[in-house]
Amino acid sequence: MFVVVRNFLVTVVAGFFATAFARADETAAWQFLRGDGAVALMRHADAPGTGDPPGWRLDDCATQRNLSERGRADARAVGERLRARRVNVARVVASPWCRCLETARLLGSGEPQIDAVFGNMHVLADQRDRLVRDGRARLAPWRGPGALVVVTHGSNILALTGTHPASGEIVVVRPRDDGSLQVLGRTGAP
Repeated sequence: MFVVVRNFLVTVVAGFFATAFARADETAAWQFLRGDGAVALMRHADAPGTGDPPGWRLDDCATQRNLSERGRADARAVGERLRARRVNVARVVASPWCRCLETARLLGSGEPQIDAVFGNMHVLADQRDRLVRDGRARLAPWRGPGALVVVTHGSNILALTGTHPASGEIVVVRPRDDGSLQVLGRTGAP
């Protein structure tokens, strides 16, 4: 009986600390986003499935995996959260994939700039090293004013930061002088 009670208490305490850590991480993320020089790496909102259908084309959204209605609502909700938390979004950059562009537009922070460096690393796996190097180089000079929001793919954020976000989640980073990215926190999915 003692072992069962002990295991239960360990699980409860571990859950408490995990929840407290996640809340602190999210609080830190929002705090940093309100300052100058933060970069918000956002995974596109919900787009059911994985990859893209056979025969997809970058220039034709009808051939790609696109946002669901939930994804559209989540993208709008992230934009509302950015405004409610008084984040000064200075620039929005997006992968050329339609689900990223639509997510970026639905944030309501202006028309995104398309940058192929943030293109789907899952599809462009043979270019991974170059995309990571060039992605870090694009982010390195950012100092603000305000925050830079980059809407890209989970595989890209994982390669750039070692963090795999959920759909619609933001990983907040600060570019370092050596070209690496310091992860400051995560906002949590909408």
